[in-house]
Amino acid sequence: MRILHLVLAPRLSGAEVLAKDLAVHQRQHGDTVALASLLPQLDDFAALRAELDEQAVTCLFPTRTHGGFGKLWHLYQAIGRFKPDVLLAHATIPAFYARALPVRVPVIYVMHSAANDFERSMFRRVERVLSRRAGAVVGVSEANVKDYVAAIGRHPLMQVIPNGVDTSRFVCTTDSATNRQSDGGQIVQIGRYNAVKNQLQTVRAFAEAARVVKDARLLLVGVVEDPAYFAAVKALVSELGLNGRVIVDGPRDDVTRLLAESRVFAMPSLSEGHSIAFLEALATGIPVVASRIDAFHFARDFPGVQLLDTTHTAAYASAMVDALRAPRVARSLDGLTLNDTAQQYLAITRRVAGALA
Repeated sequence: MRILHLVLAPRLSGAEVLAKDLAVHQRQHGDTVALASLLPQLDDFAALRAELDEQAVTCLFPTRTHGGFGKLWHLYQAIGRFKPDVLLAHATIPAFYARALPVRVPVIYVMHSAANDFERSMFRRVERVLSRRAGAVVGVSEANVKDYVAAIGRHPLMQVIPNGVDTSRFVCTTDSATNRQSDGGQIVQIGRYNAVKNQLQTVRAFAEAARVVKDARLLLVGVVEDPAYFAAVKALVSELGLNGRVIVDGPRDDVTRLLAESRVFAMPSLSEGHSIAFLEALATGIPVVASRIDAFHFARDFPGVQLLDTTHTAAYASAMVDALRAPRVARSLDGLTLNDTAQQYLAITRRVAGALA
């Protein structure tokens, strides 16, 4: 099968990482696969691009930023060049562009959003026009599907396919050097800089936890999606006198190493789709402190996972302190591995492509 994945921009963010992982997995299992985008590749995607090249996944990225018509023309040319049997459009805007073109290739719309895209009236109007142009609508969480049905109506082929991770890259070492360190240890939060990810609250809570664990450190990394929010996080670190103990960094492609070197993973998100970073943290066995939202509910009984109201600063800080003193633990991610996810995508792509044959 010839499979084309479409993303908004090649960058280190959840939807794009999943698209890359699926493309590589599908290529290794005999499919001919390409990854296209509407925007040029960002610098932080370089390592993932190298992996795609190594696995002979065709990359069809524009070299410069185009306007709306230019994006449509680039995508039209990419489809014409690759001639896919099916196109998986990851996220709402790529799905709009893919279904706006006069082409016969069936489109699977994959909803990745942490928020409800259809709270925006313009998105509701466009989706109502384009909905039947999708061969299938996939949500990475139940919330995605519920939001879609409430705003647009039920699509004839809808399915929830949770994200999965390649657990072989995130080996849990319960007797790691990290757990034997005598210092306070590092807390890490991985996620794009946006208010929904709530890095500001992590900084506030860390300021309190740092009074208890004198040599603890905090590392924040992620794509700078909202520059103003990124600046606000850095400003709060300075305001609280934490410059020597908190690093506010951009996107990193060494997540495996960051999780191995850290003592605690923090994720106080206000909402999520089905976070890749959260799954990666679970796979490593690192103690996790996260918000008590529906997207994380599946992990509520996992060992070493604390789900709580992270908007309560004192409670969040206390959970950080407890986690810094806790060991790594092995966790089973049955049903949430990359292979589990890829098998479900394989089934739905075959069904959609077969319906057009």
